[in-house]
Amino acid sequence: MTNPIKNQTNILEKLNIEKLNAMQEEAQNTILSSPEMVLLSPTGTGKTLAFLLPILAELTIDCDEVQALIVVPSRELAIQIEQVIREMGTGYKANAVYGGRAGSKDKSEIKHRPAILIGTPGRIADHLRRENFSAEFITTLVLDEFDKSLEIGFETEMKEILALLPKVQKKILTSATQEAKIPGFVGLKNPIILNFLDQKTSQLTLKTIAATSQDKLETLVDLLCHLGNQPGIVFCNFKDTIQEVSDFLTKNNIDHGCFHGGMEQKDRERALIKFRNGTHRLIVATDLAARGIDVPEIKFIIHFQLPLKEHEFTHRNGRTARMFSDGTAFILKGKNEILPDFTENAAMEVLSESPKPSASPWKTLFVSGGRKDKISKGDIAGLFMKQGKLGNHQIGTIEIKTDCTFVAVHASEVNRLISLVDNSRLKSKKVRVTVVE
Repeated sequence: MTNPIKNQTNILEKLNIEKLNAMQEEAQNTILSSPEMVLLSPTGTGKTLAFLLPILAELTIDCDEVQALIVVPSRELAIQIEQVIREMGTGYKANAVYGGRAGSKDKSEIKHRPAILIGTPGRIADHLRRENFSAEFITTLVLDEFDKSLEIGFETEMKEILALLPKVQKKILTSATQEAKIPGFVGLKNPIILNFLDQKTSQLTLKTIAATSQDKLETLVDLLCHLGNQPGIVFCNFKDTIQEVSDFLTKNNIDHGCFHGGMEQKDRERALIKFRNGTHRLIVATDLAARGIDVPEIKFIIHFQLPLKEHEFTHRNGRTARMFSDGTAFILKGKNEILPDFTENAAMEVLSESPKPSASPWKTLFVSGGRKDKISKGDIAGLFMKQGKLGNHQIGTIEIKTDCTFVAVHASEVNRLISLVDNSRLKSKKVRVTVVE
């Protein structure tokens, strides 16, 4: 089928993608030709791009209302999809709405209607209920990771959303798990199901490490030393365990971030930003980080505690060995701990004595100006290089948000840089520059 999307090559170039994979090609063609599709594909295979490209192709340029609605289980996934659409540079407006921030901020952002609205079920249902935007022009509905939204208790809100969308002509459901059951309230009549779950595009290695004690903390540090300066995630089941692990890592001078549902939304976002830009190479997380978050290529994950269900084990493992890359999942086995059957393919690994991972060369700076101030990445880089006297290699990832910006800078230059650029004028705004602790 001929692809009707104009400038798709340019979009892929902006996203640093050479070409679509087989799943993305088939999903795109199916969405363009069919009113109902269920896409089953592993975490990390590019489902977001698979549905965004055909959605963008079918938007009406001269419509000033929301045309496509994407419902997601987590705030992080909403923010990630919004960011991907911005990076595609199509000219279509997209906004993410989600719990954990003031509803007035949502209303302000969607006053000028986005063509695509992304959000969590509770917040989307609330906006529809209050008629904060018209549902009359929404013809495409995506339930991304729909099984996860149901699993965490959003069935009532999802039913309400479906009931409040009178003109939907196209429904797209996605999941990364084989067990996902399509809920009857979605009203699918004859969906095309694309199942790519069995297609291996990467090589995952499973290994078990026998801990010397029941609490496993000393062995975790030994394993992190063994792995060195690679990026990875340590998974725990509870936020209290994360605190315990975090305290022990801090005591042993191992830099890391934390990520769990008990954290403020701002702190969760900043933890991911610092992980993406290399300020932290390690993040300690609950299953909230098992899918639907935007993180860089990860070389390993560690199950400090194993999840209760096999499919969550699979989702955690899916954070590494993504998109044709290799990766390793380590299982920390406590003294006298009996491992579940789903770990039986994991080979035993003996750790070598190794030095502590070195500190990251990067620090993250906060700049109090963003997209709404018409500030671009080039503006930030220009300020830091000209006035701040940084070399090109001393500036890392720049992430521009609506009202602020985060910049990775060589740690050795941070204090000198702040003294030179804090309170500088950027475009029409005087900006503060501070370290994100």
